[in-house]
Amino acid sequence: AKLGKRFVDEGRSVLFGAADTFRAAAVDQLQVWGDRLKVEVVAGAPEGDQGAVAFSAVQAGVARKVDIILIDTAGRLHTRFNLMEELKKVYRVVGKALDGAPHEVWLVLDATTGQNALQQARAFKDAVKVSGVILSKLDSSAHGGMAFAIQRELGLPILFAGLGEQPDDLQPFDADAFVDGILGS
Repeated sequence: AKLGKRFVDEGRSVLFGAADTFRAAAVDQLQVWGDRLKVEVVAGAPEGDQGAVAFSAVQAGVARKVDIILIDTAGRLHTRFNLMEELKKVYRVVGKALDGAPHEVWLVLDATTGQNALQQARAFKDAVKVSGVILSKLDSSAHGGMAFAIQRELGLPILFAGLGEQPDDLQPFDADAFVDGILGS
């Protein structure tokens, strides 16, 4: 939702696809944000087919000529085979709904999880073509050491940093400022 807010603030039209049908209240949370931002949300039934939601969201976005379609999927649990298979399905279905899609696949990682974040990134990159990473909870340089490993070992750029809980706390990742924060300069 914070990413959607950034795009809305830039004057772009946005549509949310609430395809995280497995996490309790995920759809409701995204709907609340959609209402706040005046962004349409395409959702499905709880524990429903993520691929169907993603397909419907892309079709709705194309029909309404929105600039950006953001699809929220289940997937933090990279060790759960079924969720990873669902993610692969969503990736394929989006490509069928719109030629050339998905144009970007951004993985949101919790910066406080350390080495587990690297393992998550590796699993997701193996499953779908991840093109970038958003690090949440990066309000302390002590929590972001794995940013180096994600870039070095996986070649994935860190695109944004979540620096707090407020809607405007998602900022473009500034590698120089990040290094300065770690080195204390």
